[in-house]
Amino acid sequence: MLINRRRLALASLALPSLAPGLAAAQSFPNRPITIQISFPAGGATDVQMRSVAEAASRAFGQPVIIENRPGAGGTLPATNMRGARPDGYTLAQFALPAIRLPFMQRMAFNPRTDFTPVIHLTGYLFMVTVRADSPYRTWADLVADARRRPGDLRMGNTGANGTPHLTMVELAEKENVQFLHVPFRGEAESIPAMLGGHIDAAATGSSMLQMIVDGQLRALNVWPRTRSPKLPNVPTLIELGYPDMVVTSPYGLVGPLGMEPAIVRALHDGFRTALNDPAHVATLERLDMPLEYLNSDDYRTFILRTADFEEQRVRRLGLATG
Repeated sequence: MLINRRRLALASLALPSLAPGLAAAQSFPNRPITIQISFPAGGATDVQMRSVAEAASRAFGQPVIIENRPGAGGTLPATNMRGARPDGYTLAQFALPAIRLPFMQRMAFNPRTDFTPVIHLTGYLFMVTVRADSPYRTWADLVADARRRPGDLRMGNTGANGTPHLTMVELAEKENVQFLHVPFRGEAESIPAMLGGHIDAAATGSSMLQMIVDGQLRALNVWPRTRSPKLPNVPTLIELGYPDMVVTSPYGLVGPLGMEPAIVRALHDGFRTALNDPAHVATLERLDMPLEYLNSDDYRTFILRTADFEEQRVRRLGLATG
């Protein structure tokens, strides 16, 4: 009897060292979850992420809060995960620049090793747009003018070294033309610049759709493999003679390194429910963004594969700065 009591006492002393992580996972979430996103309010990313956050709030029974953290080429949310507690209450939108830029310049994180993947969500519909009264009726018109005046045609983008910027660099290289690249901190900033005549065209995404439908803007091309259902008369880059160019810039959610597996599962399950929520699906359809679900393990594999591709791309384009 005495031996059994001693064993029970020793077991009870051992429990506190194991219990906190398990208890936290079992009660998760019991307070608001914050997601930092890479772009300012008003663009497609902000609209989509606020929609999925609203649906996730219902799934978790706790508020899911969006914090806009633009700047640093779309890498601030990823950078901030380095100092965040791995408790599941602070997450980041893992935009493609966060995978690409560490191969271009010295960064505070390694995209392959420094995060906990949670779930993959969606990707962008990208395109080149001009004002409705622009003299450029087609992509060929714009290229011809760029060839006549090298370096003068002002091409806006959603941020230096972001996917729209680098795609335009590649297109200019293929056409042997030069654009004057004008970076903004997201789509929301490039729209008034184009409407005001401060730039000639913009490489941007889904937030332009309604303005195209309303007749304020004109799309010259789109970048997925097939034409956009919302813009059935606008050719893809493949149709325009670039057979290797399909550009979508997919993204998902990651957390700090070292998150409890049970918390990752809880986050994944809640956000998967939110991803398929009818209200969120309607938002994706309105923005012409695909639902591209990947679970945590598959998303990790995707990040590693994408990192390999981006590292090779940076080397091929000679974009590494140190």
